[in-house]
Amino acid sequence: MNKIQPKHFRILAIAPSTRGFGFAVLEGQETLVDWGVKTVKGDKNVQSLAKVEKLIAHYQPGVLVLEDASAKNSRRSLRIRKLCQQIIKMAAACKVSVKLHSRDQIMKTFIADGQGTKHALAEIIAKRFPEELGSRLPPKRKPWMSEDSRMNIFDAVALALLPHLCRRSKTVARGGR
Repeated sequence: MNKIQPKHFRILAIAPSTRGFGFAVLEGQETLVDWGVKTVKGDKNVQSLAKVEKLIAHYQPGVLVLEDASAKNSRRSLRIRKLCQQIIKMAAACKVSVKLHSRDQIMKTFIADGQGTKHALAEIIAKRFPEELGSRLPPKRKPWMSEDSRMNIFDAVALALLPHLCRRSKTVARGGR
């Protein structure tokens, strides 16, 4: 994998899930450089950490953004909470700043009353990046369906956009690149 030399401020956002994580790389405020879903099996945290480390090495972000799994109203599992803490430590070791945003901050930033669904958030993100993400928007989930793994991409893009849109972020690790 060739390293990409940043021309503008680069943000890497990670959205952990039960099957792996979604990621998004944003350069500046408007350029979506890369996005996708990384799936893992076996020891999910070990594999996820290795894949996040590769993304950091490849994209050399100025900041890594995560959902604040320790926030008051967070409903994230213990495994995801531990993974987020491990990602924070690894990013600090790689000298990458880490910003955390609660799920409430994410929703209030993109949806006026903050009461929308994940699908409503994904639709907003797809409209912002129609060429890149328009075709990746999954259909609205029915109550008996499990969440489409592509939703993690939209969670990650929303996180990547937050440092530009929201000034109430929690910085937990400072990088020195």
